[in-house]
Amino acid sequence: MNLSDKLQNGVFRQVGNAADSLGRECYVVGGYVRDLLLGRPSKDIDFVTVGSGIEVARAVARGIKGSHLSVFRNFGTAQVKSRHCELEFVGARKESYKRDSRKPIVEDGTLDDDLARRDFTINAMAACVNEGDFGRLIDKYDGLSDLHDGLIRTPLDPDITFSDDPLRMMRAIRFATQLDFRIVDETFQAITRNAERIRIISRERVMDELMKIMKASRPSIGWTLLLKSGLLKYIFPELHAMRGVEIIDGIGHKDNFYHTLAVLDNVAAKSDNVWLRWAALLHDIAKPVTKRFEPGVGWTFYGHNAVGAKMVPRIFSRMKFPLNDKMKYVQKMVELHMRPIALVEDEVTDSAVRRLLFDAGDDVDDLMILCAADITSKNADKVARYRENYELVKQKMVELEERDRIRNFQPPVDGIEIMQTFGLGQCREVGIIKERIKNAILDGEIPNEPEAARDLMHTFAASLGLTPLKN
Repeated sequence: MNLSDKLQNGVFRQVGNAADSLGRECYVVGGYVRDLLLGRPSKDIDFVTVGSGIEVARAVARGIKGSHLSVFRNFGTAQVKSRHCELEFVGARKESYKRDSRKPIVEDGTLDDDLARRDFTINAMAACVNEGDFGRLIDKYDGLSDLHDGLIRTPLDPDITFSDDPLRMMRAIRFATQLDFRIVDETFQAITRNAERIRIISRERVMDELMKIMKASRPSIGWTLLLKSGLLKYIFPELHAMRGVEIIDGIGHKDNFYHTLAVLDNVAAKSDNVWLRWAALLHDIAKPVTKRFEPGVGWTFYGHNAVGAKMVPRIFSRMKFPLNDKMKYVQKMVELHMRPIALVEDEVTDSAVRRLLFDAGDDVDDLMILCAADITSKNADKVARYRENYELVKQKMVELEERDRIRNFQPPVDGIEIMQTFGLGQCREVGIIKERIKNAILDGEIPNEPEAARDLMHTFAASLGLTPLKN
C-alpha cells in the first residue's frame, strides 16, 4: 500500500530530501500514520531514521525558514518546531528493560527493531519519505487490518510488552476509549496478569493517561476497562471501593460505580469541561464510607456530599493534580451536587433557589448540568417528575437572577460601613450584622438594594444594643 496521496503536506518531501542528501532512510511512524489512516487531525509528526536522527533534524531545520531546532543528545532525539507543526526525529533503535524500571536500555537498531518495540500494531506502521520510495507503507504487524477491525493488540508477546513498560497497559485502555476499539482477549488478559506492575509508574504519567480518557466522548469505556483489568484498585482505590451491590434483608442499593459512570457519560455528552467531568466522577466518591443500613429505612449515605468534598484535596494531591482553583471547583461541585436534586424533590421556594445561586456563583450552570446528569433512575415516572421539577428550578433561577442579581452578589452594606456607622472595631457584632443582611436578601425579606440593607442594618443593630455615631 502507498500513502503518497495522503502525505500532501510539503514537509514530508522536505524531510525526505534532507534524508536523501545524507544517504539516510527516513520514515514517518507511529501515531501520525495511524491518525492519517483514520482521518484524525494530528500536528505532531514522528520520524525514524536508520542512523542518526539528529543529523537529519539539523538538515531539515536548515531548510525550513523560521524553524527552531532542539537537540536532546542524551536521548538521541531532536525536535524541529515551526509555526505549523512539530517534527520529532530519532534514530531507529531496539530496547531492553530491567524488571524494576520502565527506562529502557537503548541500542542502535534497524527499522524492524524500531517497529517491534512499539506498543500496539496500530502504532507500529511506517511510511517512507525518501524520494525513491515515497509513501510506501511498512506494516509488518498487520496494523492496517487491526485499524479496520477496531482492535488493540501488541506486536509481540503482550506479557513482555506490559512487563517491560507497564504504562502501555494504560495506553491500551486509553486508545480503546478514544477510538472505541476493542482490546483483543490475549492482550487484555496480559493486562490483568501484569496489573500490579503499574505501581512502578509515576503518578504524573498515570494521570496524564487518565486525563486523556476523561476527554474522550465516552469516558466510561476506559473506567470500565480499568475496573475489569484490575488496574483500578492500584490507581484509584476510592473509586474501586464503589463497585458492587450489598443486600441486607432483601434490600439492596444501586451499584454506585456504574451509576457514577452513567452520570459521567451524561455530563460528557453535554460539556467538554474536563473538570466538570472529574466532578461527575467524584460526586458520590464518599458513598462507600458513609453507607449505612437502617432497619425500616434501608440504605443511607448521609452527608456523602460533604464528606466527598473533604476527600477531593487528598485525592488531587495523591494524583498530582493541581491544588488550585480547578481543585476548588471540583470540590464545590461535589459538595453542592445534591442541592438542585433537593430542590427538585421538595417544594421549589424562591429562598432556596436564591441560596443555590449565591453558593454556586458563576458555576451554577455547570452544577445544573451535573444535576441533570445525576437523574439516572430506572423508574420512568420518577425520572419524568424529576425532569419536570428540574425545568421549574431552572426557570426560577432565570427569573430570580434577573430580578434580584443574586449570583456572586456581595451585600450592599460591607463591614467597613457597619464599623464606621456604629463606631466599632473588628468584632463579632460586625459579622453578625453582615450575615443578617445577607440572609434577609437571600430569604427575600428585603430587596438586594443599599437603602433596604441600611434600614435593616439600623434596625438589627438596635436589637443588639448598638447605636449609630452622631454626625
